[in-house]
Amino acid sequence: MNFFDGLILNTILLMFPLFLYLIYISYKKKLNKDEANLILEAALFLSLFLISRYGEFNNNSYVSILVNVPLLFAYLKGRKLVGGIISIILGLYYVVIFDYPPYLVILEYLSYFLLYIYSNHRSITSSYIINGFTIIKSFFISFATFYLINPQGSITLNLFNIIISLTTFHIMSILYYHLIRKIEDMTILNSTLKELEKEKTIRTSLFKITHEIKNPIAVCKGYLDMLDLNNKHKLDKYIPIIKSEINRTLTLMDDYLDYSKIKIEKDIIDVILLIEETSRSMDVLMKDNNIRTIYEIDDTEVYLLADYNRLKQVLVNLLKNSMEAKMKDRDLLIKMQTEISKRDIKIIISDNGEGMTEEELQQLGEVFYTTKSHGSGIGVNLSKEIIERHNGTLEYESSKYIGTKVTITLPIDPELNNLA
Repeated sequence: MNFFDGLILNTILLMFPLFLYLIYISYKKKLNKDEANLILEAALFLSLFLISRYGEFNNNSYVSILVNVPLLFAYLKGRKLVGGIISIILGLYYVVIFDYPPYLVILEYLSYFLLYIYSNHRSITSSYIINGFTIIKSFFISFATFYLINPQGSITLNLFNIIISLTTFHIMSILYYHLIRKIEDMTILNSTLKELEKEKTIRTSLFKITHEIKNPIAVCKGYLDMLDLNNKHKLDKYIPIIKSEINRTLTLMDDYLDYSKIKIEKDIIDVILLIEETSRSMDVLMKDNNIRTIYEIDDTEVYLLADYNRLKQVLVNLLKNSMEAKMKDRDLLIKMQTEISKRDIKIIISDNGEGMTEEELQQLGEVFYTTKSHGSGIGVNLSKEIIERHNGTLEYESSKYIGTKVTITLPIDPELNNLA
């Protein structure tokens, strides 16, 4: 098999499990984060197996360099254990099957692990990790070519093979990375759409609850209007009915209170990553509605002890509110930015939408108060409660027909961020 045939074969075997992963999450209705990670790990192992079992993977094949792509992406996705297992499998292949010196194999795969550790403690983008991986690979493949694979061969031919194989590896790594990013964007978008659908369901449920509570109260009022304290027969007949309706109202209220309790499950999260993922997932909706966006997000890692899903729920709700503030005669612009200090991080979302009057702004946040024709009036109240449960604040500034600015302020724990 020549070089290009082997390249095509290995590329197909490498990408095939990823396409299966893409198809699966596209049609899966419910997919949590742990399940998505598990399936991604399975796809990486399947890629490794297919190339090593059916692909061009031997000591003299330069296209076998693609077998390292699953390892690269295990580290890119922070799957340290998976990366370690893949490293051991590849190391055994090279030592046992291809008779590579153990010290060389250990040194190479230890270098990849150290690159992962270094990138984990620094603000390093994925492109830099891919470049670093390629540089490390270039050193070891050059050493293997000139001293193990083809020591007697032409220097020019060896260099050509090395350059072609490294270029192929780098290009495939970038393609693989962008495909995974697209898959993740689809997952985030699906999650966002589910949240919006869930909000619609909650809104409908609240109106139903209001109607159910209104009914027994109306019954009580009717019987109280007919009640005659001097008529014992009416007292004996109506009072039990009134008590029964009051008890029914209390039961409905208890059910509502249990339903509406906010559960906060805190963990250490990178809030900048949360903001970037949320904005990226909403971009599709923004573009579909011809809304222009500006993002000024600081690239510094900021760690908080917070509930990832709840904070995302707040951001999605605020961005959705900005989208719905669009006026017919003006293009909508939504701006999202961050301001970081040693004490806190501010997330600012502003728009040039319809805005609110001073009176509307004062009533904002009251349960069931809304400026929308089809709104429920619980979104802002819920968002405020979530932010307050994180010891933060949610502040609004708005002017009618000029726009609205929302500022989320969350305290930063110096110990989580190594601040002096």
